[in-house]
Amino acid sequence: MNELDKYLFDINGYMIIENALEQDETTELNRLIDAQNLPEPGLATSEARFGSSGSLFDENNQTAGYLDWGAPFNNLLDHPAIMDPLRFILGDGFRIDHYYGIYMKDGTERLRLHGGNTPFDPPEYYHFQDGKVFNGLTVVAWNLCETGPEVGGFCCVPGSHKANYPCPPEILAGHEQSGSVVTPHVDAGSAVIFTEALTHGTAPWVADYQRRSLLFKYSPAQQSWGPSYPPMPGVQLTDRQKNLFEKPYFAQRASLFDD
Repeated sequence: MNELDKYLFDINGYMIIENALEQDETTELNRLIDAQNLPEPGLATSEARFGSSGSLFDENNQTAGYLDWGAPFNNLLDHPAIMDPLRFILGDGFRIDHYYGIYMKDGTERLRLHGGNTPFDPPEYYHFQDGKVFNGLTVVAWNLCETGPEVGGFCCVPGSHKANYPCPPEILAGHEQSGSVVTPHVDAGSAVIFTEALTHGTAPWVADYQRRSLLFKYSPAQQSWGPSYPPMPGVQLTDRQKNLFEKPYFAQRASLFDD
């Protein structure tokens, strides 16, 4: 994270890490997903998720999701390309809050715009004080295919993580057709990092290939967005990866960084 990266994230609320994965890594992740023989996704966004870390709203559902599908998924947890940006956004000691995959076929509906600095949402916030960013729930979305304005995918209102007024109904209704909403081009193997305080959503999917994204959602050390915590997957993890599964607390939390 150089000064330009920090400035652009601060004013936009999101950043794109281009080509974070090699082509063979992306191919292997897609192969492992294919091997699960998942059911065909529906056309509603509620039917376009897979491999969740249990139910986000049921604390008794403790499945480990796609992290049990192989090391290539677990390697994304603390991938070198995302660790410095996450430390800048969340501080040291951040934790994995929950995760799931998105897959969409041609004709899948848009996901409504949501989030934004106003009205204030306690787990989804962004402010700056004492020379540091203080931020809540943050998403790393790993693209396993190309997305962008021609085909759909992640969209947002840049800068809305600092908005002092609620998102106007004209923008919400206009969605990706609004001049205020951006659907950035993101290549396969690239990652989008954004604060949940950003007004964001998904543009309708209109490509003849399946959209696939892996979403890892991280919280600051002391916070949990959901009522349950993702269980440790039943595969070998590094010490740092294990630390990401620590429950929320702040005092004496282990560092995620060697320095």
